[in-house]
Amino acid sequence: MATYKKTGSKAKKDQNNTAEHSTTADVFNTLDETASRSEKFVIKNQKTIFIVLGLVVALILGYLPYQKYIKAPKEKEAANELAFPKAYFEEASTGSVAVDSLYTLALNGADGKLGFVDVSSQYSGTKAGNLANYYAGISYLKLKNYKEAIEYLEKFSSEDELLAPTAKGAIGDAFADINQPEDALDYYLKAADLRDNNFSTPLFLFKAGNTAMDLEKFSKALELFNRIKTDYPNSDEAKNIDIHISRATYASKK
Repeated sequence: MATYKKTGSKAKKDQNNTAEHSTTADVFNTLDETASRSEKFVIKNQKTIFIVLGLVVALILGYLPYQKYIKAPKEKEAANELAFPKAYFEEASTGSVAVDSLYTLALNGADGKLGFVDVSSQYSGTKAGNLANYYAGISYLKLKNYKEAIEYLEKFSSEDELLAPTAKGAIGDAFADINQPEDALDYYLKAADLRDNNFSTPLFLFKAGNTAMDLEKFSKALELFNRIKTDYPNSDEAKNIDIHISRATYASKK
């Protein structure tokens, strides 16, 4: 019986070993060349590199004392200053006597104490200074000073679940009160979408829906009212939402 003989296997294996050795050598040669170029770059630019590293270290070392000895005390001082006008603001929000006077005191201060306006400007960059923008904006809104309300509320920023959308919605209220419904609708939608919760989201969807109705954007209003019914069925705004859906549906078919 004829037997199949494998030939050339040793030669082929030798060729493979040679190829692998050659490839490995090429890899190491490439690494050597890269390392050599890196070394040359470091040597050539070592002065610049050391300067940059020194600046980074200096920034880190300077940042820590700044946080401890400058920023932290300023934050505390700002919080203390904010307490005075905030007391007037809270009194105005819960009372019914001389409300305008209380909001004015909260804004401008009294008896040598700062109001929201001064806390905002003198302590900008602090948490209390940022909060002063919110309180000032709401105070101006209550006093029907809409331009100032928008200005201060625009400067306020927050990650808070309710405070952030409330500020945006308050800007919408200000635009609604000065008869700029397009801008009001825009801010109501921003407020509704800023955070997703069962309080502020349906509230501002509802305001946006009613504003869309005033603008005769009936399809948009219908979309917003249906969103309340579908996504926030347990909200206060959902209780009579079918009436508003019917109103928007009827108006959109005219």
